[in-house]
Amino acid sequence: MEVSSKTILETKIESLQGIGPARATLFASLALRTVGDLLRHLPFRHEFERAEEAVATAVLHVPAEGANLAVRGEIVAVRVAPGRKPRVEATLTDGSGTVRLVFFNAPWMKSKFHPGLRGIAEGRAKSRSGYIEMSNPKWTALASGSAADAVSEPATREARLRPVYAASESLSSALIEQSLASVLIQACAAIIDPLPPAYRTQHALPQLGDAYRAFHAPRDLDELAAARRRLAYDELLALQLAVAIRRRLREEGGASILPISARLEREIFARFPFQLTKEQVRAFREIATDLGQSTPMNRLLQGDVGAGKTAVALSAMLLAKAHGAQSAIMAPTELLAEQHFRSISTFLDGTSVRTALITGSLSAAQRSALRVAAKSGEIDILIGTHALLTDALEFQHLALAVIDEQHRFGVAQRAVLRSKSGVDRTPHMLVMTATPIPRTLALSVYGDLDVSVIRSKPMDRQKIHTRLLPSARADEAYQFVRTRIEHGEQAFIVVPAVETSDLGLKATDTHLAFLQDGALAGLRLANLHGQMKADEREATMGKFLRHELDALIATVVIEVGVDVPNATVMVVEHAERFGLAQLHQLRGRVGRGSKGGVAILIGDATTDDGRARLEAIRSTDDGFKIAELDLAIRGPGEFFGARQSGLPPFVVADLTRDLPLLELARRDAFEWIARSPRLSAPEESSLKRKIIHLYGEAFGLGDVA
Repeated sequence: MEVSSKTILETKIESLQGIGPARATLFASLALRTVGDLLRHLPFRHEFERAEEAVATAVLHVPAEGANLAVRGEIVAVRVAPGRKPRVEATLTDGSGTVRLVFFNAPWMKSKFHPGLRGIAEGRAKSRSGYIEMSNPKWTALASGSAADAVSEPATREARLRPVYAASESLSSALIEQSLASVLIQACAAIIDPLPPAYRTQHALPQLGDAYRAFHAPRDLDELAAARRRLAYDELLALQLAVAIRRRLREEGGASILPISARLEREIFARFPFQLTKEQVRAFREIATDLGQSTPMNRLLQGDVGAGKTAVALSAMLLAKAHGAQSAIMAPTELLAEQHFRSISTFLDGTSVRTALITGSLSAAQRSALRVAAKSGEIDILIGTHALLTDALEFQHLALAVIDEQHRFGVAQRAVLRSKSGVDRTPHMLVMTATPIPRTLALSVYGDLDVSVIRSKPMDRQKIHTRLLPSARADEAYQFVRTRIEHGEQAFIVVPAVETSDLGLKATDTHLAFLQDGALAGLRLANLHGQMKADEREATMGKFLRHELDALIATVVIEVGVDVPNATVMVVEHAERFGLAQLHQLRGRVGRGSKGGVAILIGDATTDDGRARLEAIRSTDDGFKIAELDLAIRGPGEFFGARQSGLPPFVVADLTRDLPLLELARRDAFEWIARSPRLSAPEESSLKRKIIHLYGEAFGLGDVA
């Protein structure tokens, strides 16, 4: 929503009727300080509120089996009825008859009622021998009573859709609604609509002010649906305009041209001791096509756990090396960076390609030496963590930057890595994820990226079987682990904590001792977690790779990138506490050799979401299906989180159901930016300010500010 200066939208809330300075502090606790803030505080749902009836009229039609009813009146009696299930009973009269309000399992309700209190009771009512009884009705106290959250007593109400607002213990949804009602029409009339009338007509969109009015006070469901569509479209259009501007800015920058040839492709693929799958080859050729252009590549490579993304990325880095340029690959953890360094060094053994590893654990002297080598061009492929982002690190000619586990990094971090090319050209950018991204998120959170997908897995990869066990049957899991270890295999045992705490969660230190003294006594066990020093962690991982250890008791530090072909069993304790995508990532650490794998998830889910996650992970090992299920269960706000993406959350738009609207907004936005790359027309100024405010920092739109 855009506003002109000095309008009613800037009016302080305390000046509204019935608020004043004292109540204004309650609104301020919800960041509501002006009328504009109040207007933007949209209802998170709407409830159907029934029209009121007189008790005498209701008695004539309410059947014994019950019907919905709303009655206004005064409390004349309150009592606590004893019995096996005590209940609070209140008698309500409206002058034409009485209604008994009964509250089960709610002893605190007695303190909310007293004779003389006026209010509206709404709920399921049943006819009881000439009177009406309502069980656990919704109660709205009116101002003539003494309830602290009471609202002014309106005239007898008609049926309507009632907005429900995010509120607080001291500021009710009803009071927010009442405060806005007095100024709603005037405030909505002050909104400047950034979309031209012809554009709105073409898209069948109501005027923005009308949409806000209808969302706060809808006359019917059709009006509410039209308002919701307009407000959701605006949110999606603003994001897609930012995406389109970001892409346009990137395309205006120049990149190193790294052409591919059939001979060079054969030489690159010959570096691998295996044949790349058709999908790996297709993904590489999509990347190579981008690298052969002067427009900087910005591509997402997504593939399920074990799909072979690293081999594709290394192929692209070797293409850069063939043209005398450098590459960098950034990983979110030292363990994953170390894993990449080991595997890449193995592939390149005996070649002239020079690799190096930079992490925060290196000494100052070691990091200084690496900075000198990168700046002088003595390193062809630099692998690292966030240490790659330090101001002091520069390259001689960085042509390709690869980011692994893309969702761990924000747009701004990608921009920092882009700035380190060392030449007057923008590095090509390849970001990877083993957490497959649903189409809606690929178009929104990752909308500035082209997408390559590897759906198949390497031909020698075996199926992973998943079992769910309650914690009471954990012994069965460890008996199975012991059997597999005695057959020469290895196991990961994942716990949620490093140290014991009051939460009662299994931790690496105590669980290691528990297993050494019990189910896995006599076996070679060790801990692995992120609080260990890098050299200690690397030494432990090296022992595990060499099969000098039988099992690792670890935290989620092993979630990504760890590749131990002989590890065939994964046990996850407190599985209900992990996200669906995280469980899938953990499961992917086993079965990476020819023996297959088994994942045993031990947990006692106590919520519907928890049970849904565990059932989903048991039902499929297809990461793309799991991603869609995860989005449906958790919602887009939690799938990766606003913090990682750097993008503000949507208020109205819902990516689980608004894909057609998102696709429309995307088409419109890209057509708009093709006509007006900088939104520089005077009539576009309010829309431009909105986009810079929402997405300027996340997408680096300083050039158009």
